[in-house]
Amino acid sequence: MKNSAVTNHTEERLATLLEGVKSGALSVAEAVDRLRILPYEDLGYARLDHHRSLRQGYPEVVFAQGKTPMQVVQILARLAAHNDRVLATRVAPEVFNLVHQEIPEAIYHEIPRLIVIDRTKDEVRLPGILVATGGTADMPVAEEAAITAELMGNQVVRLYDVGVAGLHRLLDQMDALQQARVIVVAAGMEGALASVVGGLVGVPVIAVPTSVGYGASFGGLAALLAMLNSCAPGVSVVNIDNGFGAGHLAGLINRLGYRQSRYENSVDSRIED
Repeated sequence: MKNSAVTNHTEERLATLLEGVKSGALSVAEAVDRLRILPYEDLGYARLDHHRSLRQGYPEVVFAQGKTPMQVVQILARLAAHNDRVLATRVAPEVFNLVHQEIPEAIYHEIPRLIVIDRTKDEVRLPGILVATGGTADMPVAEEAAITAELMGNQVVRLYDVGVAGLHRLLDQMDALQQARVIVVAAGMEGALASVVGGLVGVPVIAVPTSVGYGASFGGLAALLAMLNSCAPGVSVVNIDNGFGAGHLAGLINRLGYRQSRYENSVDSRIED
């Protein structure tokens, strides 16, 4: 059975559009008008990539920091008109209030400062992703990663405040670590948690250095360098505080894992036959 969590909704809309022309319910001119904005829509200050979900299976994500409140509102409104899932990062609460007036279904996640619009809530989510943090202060970055992965159609297990200062807290969660297909580790200070996790599991570990720490952490640079120099195999590193990038990568890896499992099961069944 096809997993609806990874269904390409833009592809479905395109098929519906073509069926409308075929049946006569939609004129060729109307179809051309709708297709005109498929590659991108020019708002003057932004060119919205409506084609991205067709190419990559996930719509364009809005980085709200640096944009005016009305730009965020207008961009999200246009994206929501064409997609069942919309995500905006680095959103101030007052900006969300304006967005909510225009898009009542939008939800604000205060800790990671995310706006989420999700019309796929009843779809099956793929298990396999775990997100861990060194400390509670790393949660904003970790939640950005977790919610991004969830919006991509994945289930996410959270292990927060399991840093190396109390290693027994992490070791007590070995069952959860061993069941994961891909793990995101967000940590500041010296960033050692990613290496520890990388040495305990046989799956990809995506390390996210956070800007949490005192002066010599240099706003996350110390954690970044430590993670880049990890001697544990299977650890990759994204930019400082880039929870979105880590969550998106984890979602892609988890999806590939299920594709591989379906392929192997198909091969096994053919061999048995």
